Amino acid sequence: MTSFESRHLVVVGHGMVGQRLVEALTDRDTRAEWRITVLGEETHSAYDRVALSRYLTDPSAGLGLVPDGWYDGDRRTCHLGDPAVAIDRSARTVRTASGRSLTYDALVLATGSRAFVPPVTGADLAGCHVYRTLDDLDRIRSEAADLDGSAVVVGGGLLGLEAAGGLRDLGVPVHVVEFAPHLMPQQVDAGGGEALRRLVEQLGVRVHAGVGTASLSGDATGRVASATLTDDTVLDTQLVVFAAGIRPRDELGISVGLPRGTRGGVLVDRSCRTEDPAIWAIGECAAVEGSVYGLVAPGYAMAEIVADRLLGGTGELAEPDMSTKLKLLGVEVASFGATRGPLDVVFSDPVAGIYKKLVISDDARTLLGGVLVGDASAYAGLRPLIGRALPATPETLLFSSLELDDEAQVCSCNAVTKKDVVSAITSEGATDVASLKACTRAGTSCGSCIPMLKTLLDECGVHVSSALCEHFAYSRAELFALVRSSGITTFSGLIAAHGTGHGCDLCKPVVASILASLGNGYILEGEQAALQDTNDHALANMQRNGTYSVVPRIPGGEITAEKLIVIGEVARDFNLYTKITGGQRIDLFGARLDQLPQIWKRLVDAGFESGQAYGKSLRTVKSCVGEAWCRYGVQDSVGLAIDLELRYRGLRAPHKIKMAVSGCARECAEARSKDIGVIATENGWNLYVAGNGGFRPRHADLFASDLDTETLLTYVDRILMFYIRTGERLQRTAAWLESLDGGLEYLRSVVCDDVLGIGADLDASMAAHVANYSDEWADTLADPERLARFVPFINAPGVTDSSIEIVYERGQPRPARPGETPTLVAGPTLEVMPR
Repeated sequence: MTSFESRHLVVVGHGMVGQRLVEALTDRDTRAEWRITVLGEETHSAYDRVALSRYLTDPSAGLGLVPDGWYDGDRRTCHLGDPAVAIDRSARTVRTASGRSLTYDALVLATGSRAFVPPVTGADLAGCHVYRTLDDLDRIRSEAADLDGSAVVVGGGLLGLEAAGGLRDLGVPVHVVEFAPHLMPQQVDAGGGEALRRLVEQLGVRVHAGVGTASLSGDATGRVASATLTDDTVLDTQLVVFAAGIRPRDELGISVGLPRGTRGGVLVDRSCRTEDPAIWAIGECAAVEGSVYGLVAPGYAMAEIVADRLLGGTGELAEPDMSTKLKLLGVEVASFGATRGPLDVVFSDPVAGIYKKLVISDDARTLLGGVLVGDASAYAGLRPLIGRALPATPETLLFSSLELDDEAQVCSCNAVTKKDVVSAITSEGATDVASLKACTRAGTSCGSCIPMLKTLLDECGVHVSSALCEHFAYSRAELFALVRSSGITTFSGLIAAHGTGHGCDLCKPVVASILASLGNGYILEGEQAALQDTNDHALANMQRNGTYSVVPRIPGGEITAEKLIVIGEVARDFNLYTKITGGQRIDLFGARLDQLPQIWKRLVDAGFESGQAYGKSLRTVKSCVGEAWCRYGVQDSVGLAIDLELRYRGLRAPHKIKMAVSGCARECAEARSKDIGVIATENGWNLYVAGNGGFRPRHADLFASDLDTETLLTYVDRILMFYIRTGERLQRTAAWLESLDGGLEYLRSVVCDDVLGIGADLDASMAAHVANYSDEWADTLADPERLARFVPFINAPGVTDSSIEIVYERGQPRPARPGETPTLVAGPTLEVMPR
């Protein structure tokens, strides 16, 4: 308990900047001087607006910034969906929309900004939206799903291109209308804007620059039907998104007489204090000495200043760093410092889509800023040099890496210097990017500084070994290359040639997977059998009670009545619990090891094969019903799903692989949460890569658009085979893509452009897999020696142990005793145990 009464801070606004203030004050207020109440207009807790576009295509994306229970204590309270509507400065009270009245000792306005809608006739028609909040994006996504034509995005700045990228990823044709002569006029110059335009249009987005939106026309239902531009171009559209800029949400402060900046915003000094000493303003609603800053980094800096001032500090806001680095529609764009100045050094390669410019002082000695489009790899080294003497010639700065001094700012969003990062590594024991984020906050906002964090880890001598285990000084990818090039076909041969000792539970399954990926035959043959983990060893998934599940392959989820009857009969005869999975499979649970071959035989005789649910391999290819049944379907998604599953069945990989095919942009098969996702368009197929559900969800990235089926198969062949060759142990495709130097663009260059010259080799490897596929269940049934593995006791195959009692799991049919009706077991999960 404190010996004084805490003062009360009311924060109006629950966005990124308001939340940062609460966090900063909480961290510093060790004496509990302040109680904090936050008033949020939205019903959502604070979320990462920088990553807003990710939410458009993936509503499950976790953008939240507030941990569960963070506002449950007595020091912090948050009221969502209850914005402040009035302030009484003399009484120091705030009234909310619900009628709640709060007394404050200090009040911070963090109300942010609102989307600007140009005065265009028809802007109030149905189908017209702004691009600002999660609710806005929910409405846009819902309408895009039913859209027959194209969408129009009004605004070609940062937000407009993000909106266009999100709509494009939803499969919607997009027009971008920008009143300025070029795209992103606030961030890049004319040359960079033109380079950006070429790259964006190559990706299928139509750009209309140097024109405005004259009017919008509606149909008989009151929905927007067309957009007329100022050059008389008419665009047919049913969806218009306004992303033409923002305006400060300053109305609450202005309504109580606080001065307003020339271009809007509540006027504050460099301490972020208004004319009223009890009221502060931060973020996009504040005009610092007349200037409004629309980036998160200055907002965070303001939050830190106010937290300091509330505890008696004297901090003042320095001139904010307005540098930005981002990827729009897959195109890298960066600007830092001045984009125009006395002297320009420009490199332009229109063919490659690269534009680079440095702005330097008139004496050619000082770096003032620059613009990078198409290749922003130099950004991390250049941005900290703004205002400093050039350490090398301009061309060296553009194309070479540079060493930063200690005070150079690595993360502008959170004001983290190189010295801070190095200290975290050398003094606080940070050994990877994740621990650096926790120690310094660097990389936790826009993420553009993460490559520099990796560089600094390397410079500090922090090396995370890629060795698979103590027996092999190689990564999985390196071992794969060794096995492939040497022709080694056994674990003993590999460890004798390239390892030490006898192996372990880490390296044995990895080598087993590598050998299987290279077509080394039946996985339980000879020495290979001893390498497999529990599931592969039994060709079935072991469940928690020691029994096994049987999962027959059902390509595309398509099944005949006769096959359904067989599955039902098998489940009945072997007392198996059945469950329909999210991957369009019927799982059969509760089989004993000795029953597996009997079950397989019944299924194989009916035309089924192993679904390989036990393997680090292709699991399923989920599909919707496609054009055959669905009124929205534009392609045969079931047919393609079956083709994909039959092509890649049995393919062993570093981790399990899941795929899906959706027959239209409504995305009923949830393809964008899969390792390989395919979505039908009017012109072919859109291919998505590296999506993962589960523990670490990741939305798949658009890899290529409007592909014909032959090209699609070629790309998927190469992606999968490249993943198998270069992925690490138990590395899902999401983590694999993130680990590739160059990420998605590099993968495109390998697969589409064949920059490594291995395209034909990858094609041949996949062709060999397809030609040599053999069902592991049928192979086992055909060989008495293989069948001998599936007995209760290897040394006494005809004996059963009477001391073992079979206890049936929840939902599993219990065999009927004489005169009894079969029943389903309910209640808690039970296990097989000795009497």
